[in-house]
Amino acid sequence: MATTSTAPPANSGAAPDPKKKAPNTTASRSERRIVTPEGVALTFQLAERGERAAAVLIDLVIMAVAITLLVLAIVFIFSEIGITEIAVAVILLTFFLIRTFYFIYFELRWQGATPGKRALGLRVIDRKGGYLRPDSVFARNIMREVELFLPALLLLAGPEGGSAGWVHLLTLGWLGVFVLLPFFNKDRLRAGDIVAGTWVVSAPKTVLLTDVAAKAETPAGSHQAVDPEFAFSRSQLEIYGIYELQTLEEVLRQKGPQTEDTLQEVTKRIQRKIGWTGVEDPSPRRFLEAFYAALRAHLESRMLFGERRESQHDRKAPPAGGGEG
Repeated sequence: MATTSTAPPANSGAAPDPKKKAPNTTASRSERRIVTPEGVALTFQLAERGERAAAVLIDLVIMAVAITLLVLAIVFIFSEIGITEIAVAVILLTFFLIRTFYFIYFELRWQGATPGKRALGLRVIDRKGGYLRPDSVFARNIMREVELFLPALLLLAGPEGGSAGWVHLLTLGWLGVFVLLPFFNKDRLRAGDIVAGTWVVSAPKTVLLTDVAAKAETPAGSHQAVDPEFAFSRSQLEIYGIYELQTLEEVLRQKGPQTEDTLQEVTKRIQRKIGWTGVEDPSPRRFLEAFYAALRAHLESRMLFGERRESQHDRKAPPAGGGEG
């Protein structure tokens, strides 16, 4: 096998070209490449630790505001009806439900995002490239009880007396281990990510996808036509769901030497899946942008009627036709 020499050239004493830029090693260290079950290779940018911390703080503030408002409402209601004995139990139950299910609800509903993550352009993905499963969402967020909430409650309501100092010291150590864990692994994983097999990645919105999505605002009908050369039937659009739409977003965002090959491969897979009989050998990017816009418009129109399809494996969706399995 031929090897590439790394020895400097003979004129190594020459001044370096000021126009040459050093490779972005920071970006390369935070990039992760995965292959989806559909065989699509995607590159993601890991979220910065500071961004993740800020997202959690935003979510905790929202939770605190919600709990405060609900507590005030509960106290007012129970004092009005004269049943104050169970008000404390209802308040504790409310605190437990919000603390436990806030993150789970939003990550399931918003495909791996919470209000804090969405504000900073972050989301959770499966490390193997598959659909973010509910059991993974439950696992990573139940672990937050062990990582954050339980030690925080111990610090706030710790024992008094001679052992209090040791208890607080051990609790701070417990909390510190989990808080600092993302600094001691290259994937910036917290304990919940390790257990659930997830990454938190940056998911910025791009001008490209905004422009493409704007074209999708077409009147509802039997066909969603964005590009006049590409008309997709309802049965073709029924095959895919939100997960596949997001995967297609990531494909259209990709930049690099393998981009054209990836676009070509994804185009062929989609055409086989939906039974495409239209324009032969179209421009892969043009075809995918048209399909993305039509699929997004179709899914959004379905959501207006309360129908939400998470992925092509969602059995609640109406049966799809017009394509291969």
